Amino acid sequence: MMRPEDWIAPAPPGGGGGLLVAPGGYHIDPSRPVDRAVITHGHADHARAGHGHVLATPETIAIMRSRYGDGAARHFQALPCGEPLTIGETRLTLHPAGHILGSAMAVVEHRGCRVAVSGDYKRRRDPTCAPFEPVRCDVFVTEATFGLPVFRHPDDAAEIGKLLASLRLFPERTHLVGVYALGKCQRLIRLLREAGHDRPIWLHGALQALCDLYEAHGIALGPLRPVAEAPDRDTLRGEIVLAPPSAAGDRWLRRLPDPRIAMASGWMRVRARARQRNAELPLVISDHADWDELLQTIAEMGAPEVWITHGREEALMHAATAAGHRARALALVGRGDEDEEPDLSAPGATDSADA
Repeated sequence: MMRPEDWIAPAPPGGGGGLLVAPGGYHIDPSRPVDRAVITHGHADHARAGHGHVLATPETIAIMRSRYGDGAARHFQALPCGEPLTIGETRLTLHPAGHILGSAMAVVEHRGCRVAVSGDYKRRRDPTCAPFEPVRCDVFVTEATFGLPVFRHPDDAAEIGKLLASLRLFPERTHLVGVYALGKCQRLIRLLREAGHDRPIWLHGALQALCDLYEAHGIALGPLRPVAEAPDRDTLRGEIVLAPPSAAGDRWLRRLPDPRIAMASGWMRVRARARQRNAELPLVISDHADWDELLQTIAEMGAPEVWITHGREEALMHAATAAGHRARALALVGRGDEDEEPDLSAPGATDSADA
């Protein structure tokens, strides 16, 4: 009987990276340009430019076109979630992953075996994207960005409450929140709106295009203003400003009066990371599953076999094995973490933090 690893496995060295689905002739999230790619979501460590043919959700295609322009791919094929498609000797279906707008888990079937490739995912409610959808399978390929028991994320609303309480306590200070341009920025805005913050939110220029894209896909963000259009520095006193995390360490910060720096990331659970980012106000808000949610998801997927990648594999391997699964690490080249992805939202941008 053919084993799953006989037909889906990490691409060989020099072979494009990602997972190679041999009977379909395509890669899932390749790290280098390939002829045929299935892309789970728009973050740059999963969605690279230069592929020949890209298959993804309509939203992910829109994100890739926005970020990469004409170099995104030679040809795109949109596949909405829940619609199966036969490719070669495989059947592919995308299911919502709950990570960012358009994110999807790729479920591949071949000769009676079903493999679910999660990409990145979270299990918290997110008003900017469809929730994760568990799918029973034979093999579950899971990320492990926060795959240690120390990572148990607090309630999102409570973290937003800390930000609003600080705004009331320090009304003379600008509150600068470091957010990754794709996903975290828009989610934080929506969480603020749900908490009753209806004032304009000020944006670094690198965040505007993707906020516009979310709005075009029906995600209402409320009044947003570019920092560049503030008539003077004092206008920003007592206001919330969102910017890429790197902005807190460059000359751009001089535009803000007495800024109080906050950072929104799952890594803010680690004090050393908060200090590294000069965060007076660390906000533990993550777009990835925490330890308990990883274990919950593995149980709900019901896969006898679990392949683990993109993070802290050893602890999750041990826990999955103890729960009765066959577990192994799956080394994939070119995967970042929530704080290491290049910020491609600004022209000419290099490496900036994904918070």
